[in-house]
Amino acid sequence: MILVTGGTGLVGSHLLYRLASNNDKIRAIYRSEQKLDIVKKVFSYYTDQVDPLFNRIEWVHADLLNIPDLTEAFNGITHVYHSAALVSFEPNKYYLLKQINTLGTANIVNLCLSLNVKKLCYVSSVATLGKSLGNAPITEDTFWNPEEDNNVYAITKYGAEMEVWRGTQEGLDAVIVNPGVILGSGIWDHGTGHLFNRVFKGSKYYTNGVTGFVAVMDVVEIMILLMNSEIKNENYILVSEHWSYKQFLQSMATHLGVSLPNKEVQPWQAELAWRLDWLRHKLTGHDRFLSKQLAQTINSKSAYSNEKITSLLHYNWTPIEACIQTISKHYKSDN
Repeated sequence: MILVTGGTGLVGSHLLYRLASNNDKIRAIYRSEQKLDIVKKVFSYYTDQVDPLFNRIEWVHADLLNIPDLTEAFNGITHVYHSAALVSFEPNKYYLLKQINTLGTANIVNLCLSLNVKKLCYVSSVATLGKSLGNAPITEDTFWNPEEDNNVYAITKYGAEMEVWRGTQEGLDAVIVNPGVILGSGIWDHGTGHLFNRVFKGSKYYTNGVTGFVAVMDVVEIMILLMNSEIKNENYILVSEHWSYKQFLQSMATHLGVSLPNKEVQPWQAELAWRLDWLRHKLTGHDRFLSKQLAQTINSKSAYSNEKITSLLHYNWTPIEACIQTISKHYKSDN
């Protein structure tokens, strides 16, 4: 039986559709019953047979930090897809991020080892990769420098990767995927889905930073291919194309049928904005919107090499333009 953590998240929900379509025996962890509707919504993008597929999944209420509940969820499990994570760049949420991302992954790894799980697939991020010298693309071997001013999300996801690699040293077979910015339909209140929400409502601002993007179903398909292979103890960058944030946001606006963002945020403006945001947080206690590290990221230009996974699987990536078009269609139908 297959266990999926983070089953109500973006990667997890699309992964569950593919696994359910394959008639695999699946158990999925959830924390909130309301979020189960997200999974059904995602299924509806692919099929009219939502309930039959959804009912193939055995849902278990569990928390990554609750060992007894988690142990019960692992009963009879042979393969684990670990996609659960907290995504936040707010410095004051570091300890919460560390609990969920790093300690939660350690718990998953320990249970895989103690219960003789055959294989683990961990969904990490390109955020855990180091910075290359000059203009060379970042690869799976690019050195992570802990002395850099890394954001709190990257630090805790890197710690999670170290837990997975520890597991491989203790006998666990595992693969790690490092996706870029994942694009997919179904979750509109946070992540990349929230960007569709903001652009649709008239956001006018963009930056000229560049990063790597990938369709969620490409991430899912590659995860399944890796888990069904003999490959173990390797990590793979999953990025299909590199776009500027300007190109990305303006393509989104075009497909949503709204005005294009047309005001460029200069690096100095982003630097000022994060300081003002910090002050607002201190005075009001409201969550941070823009951290120092995030302000730098949205104006930086990063290039990632997908050669390792592309040459291994001869994979044909989904064009990002087509992906944005599909998501925009789903957004408009949902809203």
